Amino acid sequence: MEQLTIKEVAKLCGVGVSTVSRAINNHPDINEDTKQMVMDTIKKYHYVPNNSARNLKRIDSNTIAVLIKGISNPFFTDMIQVFEREITKKKYSFVLQHVEEFEDEVDVAIRLEKEKRLKGIVFLGGLSNHTAEKLEQLAVPFVISTVNAAALGQDCAYVTVDDVRESCKMVEYLCRCGHRKIAMLSAGREDASIGSQRLEGYKKALEQFGIAYDEELVRRTKDRYPTYSMENGYALTKELLESGKEFTCIYASSDSMAVGACKALFDAGKRIPQDYSVAGYDGLSIAAYYEPSITTIRQPRREMAEATIKLMFDLIKKKAANKQQIFEAELVVGGSTRSLQENQE
Repeated sequence: MEQLTIKEVAKLCGVGVSTVSRAINNHPDINEDTKQMVMDTIKKYHYVPNNSARNLKRIDSNTIAVLIKGISNPFFTDMIQVFEREITKKKYSFVLQHVEEFEDEVDVAIRLEKEKRLKGIVFLGGLSNHTAEKLEQLAVPFVISTVNAAALGQDCAYVTVDDVRESCKMVEYLCRCGHRKIAMLSAGREDASIGSQRLEGYKKALEQFGIAYDEELVRRTKDRYPTYSMENGYALTKELLESGKEFTCIYASSDSMAVGACKALFDAGKRIPQDYSVAGYDGLSIAAYYEPSITTIRQPRREMAEATIKLMFDLIKKKAANKQQIFEAELVVGGSTRSLQENQE
């Protein structure tokens, strides 16, 4: 969808271009009602004022932006390094834009697209519940990375793992180890992205093993902490222990949350895995070097990042053959989980 010009905004409002300009720049020489009408129109049609419009007409910017939701998540660190390396290798400029959890990443992308004259956009994290109409407002190619965006439409380009399948794989492993009371540290109820998909995989595995889903064993992240953080893992595990709810294992939606869970268990005088098993998701380095090493689902982050950028440039050159790529993840068994079967022999 092409972006509106200032002339088109003026036409929609029935005023002159100079009036729109005065409204944008908060000039005192403009009627308040007229100013409000102009600003409402700008918001409705997602017009982004461009202070460098004259220069941008002469300069074609080769810039790709990476919009990251959850910048504190260490899972993204390796991927960002690959993005920057591959983008600069192609003689393009690289822009990293942090999107707050409460922000709409498409709105941020639309603003950035206009300001930077982008050639392409990578959405890293977030973005799985927008409508096709919303995404059509973007006038440049985009790729959604690390999120299964199948629900957004067949034409949507994305690179990810199947979070439902991989989460199910982890919980199936825990069930085969004899665990029947598996607590899960999950994202909030409003989450429509990887958090909800990993919870779905958890439920699916329980059903396969004939285990009834228990809502009291699912602990939702606290808004005061970053969603997949150690702080949330610690707070939720502490809450779980204080509830008196019986469980033998904690499955955390991220490795960072799993580390926080381990800390809470240790602070409560518990042993891992003798008293409780703990499992995570992502395959971060901290999972391997933590003591005990954490059982996790290792995602091929670098390979996914490289595939994302290749797809991005294929879209720019209009030669993308396969817009949807789903990678296989790996179950890595560490020292944080144990089988309960030995106790039954």
